[in-house]
Amino acid sequence: MRTRIKICGLTREADVAAAVEAGADAIGFVLYAKSPRHVTLDRSARLARALPPFVTPVLLFVNATLTAIDAACK
Repeated sequence: MRTRIKICGLTREADVAAAVEAGADAIGFVLYAKSPRHVTLDRSARLARALPPFVTPVLLFVNATLTAIDAACK
């Protein structure tokens, strides 16, 4: 059995690349506007597209509507 690792709150390509290089299984992007680690939906999509196939992008929401979550996941 293996523990999976997620690193959350990344905002820059260099940090995403370093996390992937270090072996992260998932990378989290904060879509909560009041967070200092906030990224826009467009920015999170660009960062997620740079992930290799077996690294999972994860979106973090706070009090978002189901409609907003569904739209972001598409």
